[in-house]
Amino acid sequence: MTPETFAPGHFGWAFDAGVATVTLDRAALKNPLTFESYAELRDLFRALVYADSVKAVVIRGAGGNFCSGGDVHEIIGPLTGMAMPELLAFTRMTGDLVKAIRACPQPVIAAIDGVCVGAGAIIAMASDLRIATPRAKTAFLFTRVGLAGCDMGACAILPRLIGQGRASELLFTGRVMTAEEGERWGFHNRLVAPEALDEEALATARALAAGPTFAHGMTKTQLNIEWAVSIETAIEMEAQAQAICMQTQDFRRAFDAFAAKRTPIFEGN
Repeated sequence: MTPETFAPGHFGWAFDAGVATVTLDRAALKNPLTFESYAELRDLFRALVYADSVKAVVIRGAGGNFCSGGDVHEIIGPLTGMAMPELLAFTRMTGDLVKAIRACPQPVIAAIDGVCVGAGAIIAMASDLRIATPRAKTAFLFTRVGLAGCDMGACAILPRLIGQGRASELLFTGRVMTAEEGERWGFHNRLVAPEALDEEALATARALAAGPTFAHGMTKTQLNIEWAVSIETAIEMEAQAQAICMQTQDFRRAFDAFAAKRTPIFEGN
C-alpha cells in the first residue's frame, strides 16, 4: 500500500510526516464495525508491515465516540442465521485483525473518547498505547449478548494489561470500566481533556515517529514474543535483538549526537 494515495472504503485515512491516522467514521451510530470494515482494517494492518514510510499509527473515532463494536443489524443479526463454518470464519477474521495490529512494527495509539465497547474495546486493547478522555467508557460486553468473554484474544491480552482479577470481572460481567478505573488499572496510559485528545495522540505518534523506528519495531516484536518464554530465553532473545539494533545507523547517529552535544535525528535504519 502507498500511504500517500491509500483510499479505504470503510474508514477515514490521513497520512502526514510518517504518522497515519485511521478514523472509524460512522459517527451517527457511534462508529460500529461491519463485515467489510473488519476485513479492510485487517488488510490495512497487515499491509503496514511493508509500509516503511509509516512510522506510527493513531486510531480514533469520529463524533465523540471511539467504537460501539459490531453493528447490531449488519453483523449481529446475520450471525444468528449462520452455520458453524461461517461463524468460525467470522471469528477467525476478527481475531486476525488483532493479530495484524500486534504484528505490524509501528506503534499503534488508540485515542479513546466516549463509547469504547465490544470490538471497539478489543481494538483499544490490541493497541500499544491508549490515551483517553474522562468520558471514555470501555466495556467488554460479550457476556451481555450471551457470548463468552474470550473474544479476539481478550483472555490472553487483557489480564496482562490490568491483572487477572480485574480482567475476570470485566469479562464475566460486561460492565463499563470508567476512564478513571482504566487509568488507575493501567489500561489507559493517561487521560486528557476531550478537546486535547486528538492533538495529544498525534503528538505522541509524532514523537515516536521521530525516534529510532527500527528499534521501536524490535521492541514491539519482543513485547509480543516474550509472553510465552522463560526469563533465560527472554534475556537471550533481547541480547540478540539489541545486538542487531547496535548495527543500525540510528545507534551511530545517537552516539555522534551525544558526543557533539546535540539532539539526534533518527532515520529508522
